[in-house]
Amino acid sequence: MFSHDHIWAAIDRVARSCDLSPSALARRAGLDSTTFNPSKRFSADGRPRWPSTESIAKVLEAGGVSFDQFASLVSAVQSTTTPALTKPRGVPLLGHAQAGHDGYFDDAGFPIGEGWDRIDLPGVTEGTYALEVSGRSMEPLYRDGDILVVSPAAQIRRGDRVVARTRSGEVMVKTLQRRTAGSVELGSINPDFPTRKFDVSEIEWIARVVWVSQ
Repeated sequence: MFSHDHIWAAIDRVARSCDLSPSALARRAGLDSTTFNPSKRFSADGRPRWPSTESIAKVLEAGGVSFDQFASLVSAVQSTTTPALTKPRGVPLLGHAQAGHDGYFDDAGFPIGEGWDRIDLPGVTEGTYALEVSGRSMEPLYRDGDILVVSPAAQIRRGDRVVARTRSGEVMVKTLQRRTAGSVELGSINPDFPTRKFDVSEIEWIARVVWVSQ
């Protein structure tokens, strides 16, 4: 039986086979660039959202993949087990202060372009990247020089620590306090800074912090 996670993982594999991010694959298929974003895979209350048959058909055509091949991809995802130990792999590394500049992320929050350094980390998945903390605005939890490992593909729940980018280019590390169909509330890690509330239309993307090296 095909599960929600396996279907989405197979779509991500189609994108990677084309050397594209999920948002770039959606654009190639003539769909809205946010169609396959991680934020579209679950509703505001955490319930899973499934891709439509129309969007799957379009993306398979755009990727030159038959339905039988796609079904095989889903089956491969289902049968794949993650080893207990994995070799370190190089992931993109960027200074937090640079992350607000254009050219480093696609509109789904995945790393693109030049200017990234590299760092070896164990057990990371495709699309994962690292941000190096600079300054004292995230103390006492994160300090200058800490490395935050961020996964745009990870599911986000209330209380998770996240990296968020606004459409104006501001990048911040916060705690997701509340997300509804119309707004997002982000709590500050440093108690000296207030909680911030945004309209959903103001947020370009949100990605979860999955690990920190301190």
